[in-house]
Amino acid sequence: MVKRKFNVLPLQEASELALEDDVVKINRSSAVVKGGRRFSFSALAIVGNRKGVVGIGYGKAKQTPSAVEKSVKDGKKNLVRVTLDGATIPHEVIGRFGASIVKLVPASPGTGLVAGGAVRKVLELAGVHDILAKSFGSNNPINLVKATLDGLVQLRSRKELAERRGVEL
Repeated sequence: MVKRKFNVLPLQEASELALEDDVVKINRSSAVVKGGRRFSFSALAIVGNRKGVVGIGYGKAKQTPSAVEKSVKDGKKNLVRVTLDGATIPHEVIGRFGASIVKLVPASPGTGLVAGGAVRKVLELAGVHDILAKSFGSNNPINLVKATLDGLVQLRSRKELAERRGVEL
């Protein structure tokens, strides 16, 4: 498994963006103590501006609202810029994280967002409108979201590739 370093946007830039957030999953766990069960919550949130900037956040707390608030704050710290080609992505890509694999395929205009729950929310907040996505392996929302982000980070435009290779288009 390849661990990719995401180019996280600086916080000054992040505060200038009109960011939206969306909660993907809230998980309740419990610890059995002498007086009964003690619950704690974890939340997975996606933050994005629907124009090529997206981030994921994870937060834990004793109450649900606090966990959601923490996850949104964490998402704002981990924003990445995604390369888009109009309303779709420039090329086919496969994102991997843990046992989850997400295949993202560009689609023609009017196709819409064909993706499952967790993957769909990441792509929506990244600003992708026409795409085909298929997930393989584990369906754990945390791993699916991270695999989707891994795939989005791998995207390169024709111009970027030409510059990197030192050739003319």
